[in-house]
Amino acid sequence: MIVGQQKPFEEIWQLVKDHKQFTVFGCNTCVAVCHQGGNKEAGILASQLRMRAVQDGLEIKIDDSGIERQCEHEFFEKAEELIQGSEAVLSLACGIGVQFMASKYPKTPVYPALNTTFLGDVPETGLFSEKCQACGDCVLGVTGGVCPVSRCAKRLLNGPCGGSTHGKCEISKDTECAWQLVIDRLEALGRLDDYEKVQPIKDWSKDRAGGPRTFKLEDF
Repeated sequence: MIVGQQKPFEEIWQLVKDHKQFTVFGCNTCVAVCHQGGNKEAGILASQLRMRAVQDGLEIKIDDSGIERQCEHEFFEKAEELIQGSEAVLSLACGIGVQFMASKYPKTPVYPALNTTFLGDVPETGLFSEKCQACGDCVLGVTGGVCPVSRCAKRLLNGPCGGSTHGKCEISKDTECAWQLVIDRLEALGRLDDYEKVQPIKDWSKDRAGGPRTFKLEDF
């Protein structure tokens, strides 16, 4: 899932305070799971902004709404009239949703209310952990399902660095060494021989070179 974190309130306020009307618009998929971007959060943020407007003596009409996903055309149908009638939109989606809306509504300013942070999982309620950087050249098949790109501080592809001690990363005693996790996993799978296989230099061109990446299904 995509994990995001709401921007500091003052930063958000500076983005929208000069508008006479705008809509706080939630996204009810990824960022709603981390309780940062759903309809509920849009309503709460809208209330906070209304109170700030009153405090500053500003007359601003602030609406709030949301849809299932801000990155697909089909979900915008029910909100089309609201968005078209908005002077601006404050989006509680990831950076993808913000850019999608900005492209879909070129004459409407679309501001981000969140900072998109990483792709992660939910190891326990209220905790979100980075597990993937969407690098485009996945090595999980040879590292036992543990990603050294996102979980190793140095993105090492062939074993731990000299700073790893007792299974912990040198940057923090609370951070597990990604390569110790790889070794433990491979050993549990009976595939420890894979650890001795030297991995080639990563092809970072699949990650960034050539501009934005695309993926097209041939049947569509």
